[in-house]
Amino acid sequence: MHADLLIIPQWLLPVDTQSRELRDHAVAVADGRILAVLLAPEARRSIIAAWVLELPGHVLIPGLVNAHTHAAMTLMRGLADDLPLMTWLHDYIWPTKTRWVDPSFVGNGSRLAVLEMLRGGVTCFNDMYFYPEVTAQVAADAGMRAVIGMIMVDLPTGYADGADAYITKGLALHAHYRGHPLIRIGFAPHSPYAVSDGPLERVRTLADELEVPVHIHLHETRDEVVTSLRDHGARPLTRLEVLGLVGPGLVAAHMTQLEDAEIDHLAATGAHVVHCPESNLKLVSGFCPVAWLLAAGVNVALGTDGAASNNDLDLLAEMRTAALLAKGVAGSAAALPAAAALRMATLNGARALGLERETGSIEPCKAADLVALDLRDANTQPRTTTSPIAVSMRTTVCTGKR
Repeated sequence: MHADLLIIPQWLLPVDTQSRELRDHAVAVADGRILAVLLAPEARRSIIAAWVLELPGHVLIPGLVNAHTHAAMTLMRGLADDLPLMTWLHDYIWPTKTRWVDPSFVGNGSRLAVLEMLRGGVTCFNDMYFYPEVTAQVAADAGMRAVIGMIMVDLPTGYADGADAYITKGLALHAHYRGHPLIRIGFAPHSPYAVSDGPLERVRTLADELEVPVHIHLHETRDEVVTSLRDHGARPLTRLEVLGLVGPGLVAAHMTQLEDAEIDHLAATGAHVVHCPESNLKLVSGFCPVAWLLAAGVNVALGTDGAASNNDLDLLAEMRTAALLAKGVAGSAAALPAAAALRMATLNGARALGLERETGSIEPCKAADLVALDLRDANTQPRTTTSPIAVSMRTTVCTGKR
């Protein structure tokens, strides 16, 4: 069997249907896809590779999926720290956007974000911001996988003067990237409080026709819920349900304000939640009930949000914060173990974006979106584990069917 690349790490975490930790295994790659996963001795005997990458002391994991961010906002990193969300947003972020955000700003900010994410093991991101065609081009040029949102707000901006213009530009972007190997386009109405019913109904209709996700901030703060009850007579999730937006295509970021019945409804409808723990902590937005969502069967992914509300795009750090915070919120040390946090940052994120057949786990025929972590540093020694180590597995090979 011929391959372009044979990777032989010390450990392999495939994040497939089982939470396995494999030792002495190898991954063969051909034409950018995983050709086979097999025992390292067998790989050395049977794989003829143009390049063999031996990685002693490393663990190989799937590329991380940052399921909610605003890439261009890296240029607002550190702006207006230590403020609550609505003050931060209305008094600082939106005025800064009005004054400075243009194609050049978005291009520079997105390039910085892509560099930061790639250096941190993120190989796919889900973005929501103005001038999405610029971010899409930056990601494509970098060879990075991305789902780029067709942004929408009620207010006119430098990017578009109303709902019709947002939709027209978004549909043109979708048509331009149709069939692209790395870039996919979805809808990204900012939030229920920033988009009225009429445009949201159009988004639902078009998203159904195009079979693309709808990425939205939802139940981010208590004030959002209180305002929705005052203005619409319903909680935001209920309002979206009436508009037909709650279903498998919904990617809801934050979700810190949830009742038990809403958690059950999210599970029943197949909607996805993106947990952004560090952003929520910084802006005192509340705590996403991750343990309860997972227990109910809701697919929960992980995101950093933008660098302005987090100060970095480090998804590895986000995993640690998510795991520790979940334990505190649930009052259980068993809440969100490491394997579950890794799944949130990989396969769950891919599922939320409709990319689970393409990325998110190390399996034959999937894209070779892979990350190697060096565990030989002082802060990762000694390495201990309480989980079983699989010493063998059946060789799996890509047959061309996925």
